[in-house]
Amino acid sequence: MSILYDERVDGALPEVDKTVLLAELRQSLPDLDILHTQEDLKPYECDGLSAYRTTPMLVVLPERIEQVQQLLKLCHARGVPVVARGAGTGLSGGALPLEKGILLVMARFNQILEINREGRFARVQPGVRNLAISQAAAPFDLYYAPDPSSQIACSIGGNVAENAGGVHCLKYGLTVHNLLKVDILTVEGEFMTLGSDALDAPGFDLLALFTGSEGMLGIVTEVTVKLLPKPQVAKVLLAAFDSVEKAGRAVGDIIAAGIIPGGLEMMDNLAIRAAEDFIHAGYPVEAEAILLCELDGVEADVADDCERVREVLEKAGATEVRLARDEAERVKFWAGRKNAFPAVGRISPDYYCMDGTIPRRELPGVLRGIAELSEEYGLRVANVFHAGDGNMHPLILFDANVPGELERAEAIGGKILELCVKVGGSITGEHGVGREKINQMCAQFNSDEITLFHAVKAAFDPSGLLNPGKNIPTLHRCAEFGAMHVHHGQLPFPELERF
Repeated sequence: MSILYDERVDGALPEVDKTVLLAELRQSLPDLDILHTQEDLKPYECDGLSAYRTTPMLVVLPERIEQVQQLLKLCHARGVPVVARGAGTGLSGGALPLEKGILLVMARFNQILEINREGRFARVQPGVRNLAISQAAAPFDLYYAPDPSSQIACSIGGNVAENAGGVHCLKYGLTVHNLLKVDILTVEGEFMTLGSDALDAPGFDLLALFTGSEGMLGIVTEVTVKLLPKPQVAKVLLAAFDSVEKAGRAVGDIIAAGIIPGGLEMMDNLAIRAAEDFIHAGYPVEAEAILLCELDGVEADVADDCERVREVLEKAGATEVRLARDEAERVKFWAGRKNAFPAVGRISPDYYCMDGTIPRRELPGVLRGIAELSEEYGLRVANVFHAGDGNMHPLILFDANVPGELERAEAIGGKILELCVKVGGSITGEHGVGREKINQMCAQFNSDEITLFHAVKAAFDPSGLLNPGKNIPTLHRCAEFGAMHVHHGQLPFPELERF
């Protein structure tokens, strides 16, 4: 891969004798499941971003929190890096292991500890699947709002690590907006609670700081999430457009009309055709773009909002506006959108899923820019958006067996993210930075901001053992990337040289 990963991270890691470490782990934690043979380690060499692969030195699968605590204490004492992993569905290389480190798999912590109907919250272990929370809360007419497309498989601990969103995040927020508290273990093996059972907690908002930190500040051991009452009614409008620019402008028009949909999603023609062939959702395959707009609440309000949105869509140039006839068709409409990624996987040997966020007003221009980049690099791009909050997921289609195509896919992906920054957006909306976007961190943030990020990391993990080499680039690497200038070759703080 051509990513400008700083090799000094690997080079700075201590030399650890695998045999000695394995023997010590077995002595200290005799009931801990440890994978150490090449055959057993191979399945853990990547997360959902399979283009990056590294075989870990050891994989551990604890079943008790005490095992995790003891493991962290031992690794801290020996200077052994630890990378935490949940379900492995992440798309930015955030759970990519290290050759000289331990991969800590938290998947066996999969118990729902409490569903509190009166308090409208759930306490769960980090390995619980996102969808399982809503399933457990359903008998109480409650649900957990964040719904990433991988919700059938992704774990809540991973959602906290990446600050996951979903198709309903426009109205109900990302993971960070739906948490009350998380219990964590520090790199030294000490317990800490961030947040509280109340709606707010005194002092610094460490819960928000921790959410999205990608396993760099601590290991999640328990999560308390907010539950919401199920809406009385939910209806979906499907609008077809003869240009992606018109669809993009319609998104801003809906929000400008004072309407906040439960979900507002956009797909271009390539994504529409792929999803329709796969799911048979009833999408108009001749449309250049479609919008899915869900409105939820009490029936009278939803009915009024549906008519208002229909008027906005028709005024924006929609060639067709269709209201889902019943609940079955509503579910079908969403199934097509939520299965867009695997659907695109059926029409291309490989695809590279990007994740950037832009102001809604910039959507038409950015779509034109992506089309120009697609033509320049000779690779097709299927566009799928959380359009309501400007979170884009361009899918770059390529064939890794064709020399040079993977590198071109990486290049166009980087250009798309830099375009997002240029128009006032961000390099990520919910997938995180991980290893994938570490170059573009240099494009979005200046040297002072990067230095501050390292200082926060050092406050939680002074030894730099938790998920090293992810999320935050070194200032040296950013200088090489060319996005910032380090005066006279000196870092602002010499003590950060090791980062």
